[in-house]
Amino acid sequence: MAYENLLLEKEDRLAILYINRPKALNALNNATLVELKDAVLKIKADPEIDLLIISGAGEKSFVAGADIAFMQNLTAPEGRAFGALGQEVFRLIEAMEKPVIAAVNGFALGGGCELAMCCDFRIASTKAKFGQPEVGLGITPGFGGTQRLARLVGLGMAKQMLFTADVINANEALRIGLVNSVVEQTELMDVVKGIARKILSKGQLAVRFSKVAANEGMQTDIDRGMTIEADLFGLCFATEDQKEGMTAFLEKRKPGFTGK
Repeated sequence: MAYENLLLEKEDRLAILYINRPKALNALNNATLVELKDAVLKIKADPEIDLLIISGAGEKSFVAGADIAFMQNLTAPEGRAFGALGQEVFRLIEAMEKPVIAAVNGFALGGGCELAMCCDFRIASTKAKFGQPEVGLGITPGFGGTQRLARLVGLGMAKQMLFTADVINANEALRIGLVNSVVEQTELMDVVKGIARKILSKGQLAVRFSKVAANEGMQTDIDRGMTIEADLFGLCFATEDQKEGMTAFLEKRKPGFTGK
């Protein structure tokens, strides 16, 4: 599938996916979501890719939101279908075992904030802006914003953002826990790639098991979460990476993980 609204780059075991609709500030329409789903499925299945970075093309916008011109005249069933597509794609990103980092370079509003939130964590530039402005348009968030925002920043703060439609800057996003760190715009991709390389230097099966355990544990009680962790911890001891990692530690050398 040739992409009209995405740019996909690959560097060693790393994929970088840019939303690329500069005239629309990278806003998400139906076609872009379909392309995003296709790209994520291919990255998920690619044995040569172990980590994904998602960002927005250009310096101005990560994703400015869902495309209002596209949504304006949707009927209720059409609106629900559009929301369901966005939820499906974002849940696919969230549930993919390979780590996903959001490099938030500019506006991350509405669907853009929702896209950032479905990633494993977010690194923001000083120019990034976050918000769920949907109620100002007479709609609710539709791509998971009412669910993920509260899980990330707490219910009270999430409700304030959802009800007021306020847009916050990167430092405020850092303060409330929406992003992990804030860096200069010119340094953003280098910083994110540095984090990615650090993750890629570890045992990838263990990284993926850790993501599964954390994600599934958040959706259940702590006792069930402990069982999930124990099961995945046990599986590690059937891997070549576990043998290599512990042997390398005892031999005081860097491990040579193979992802097996």
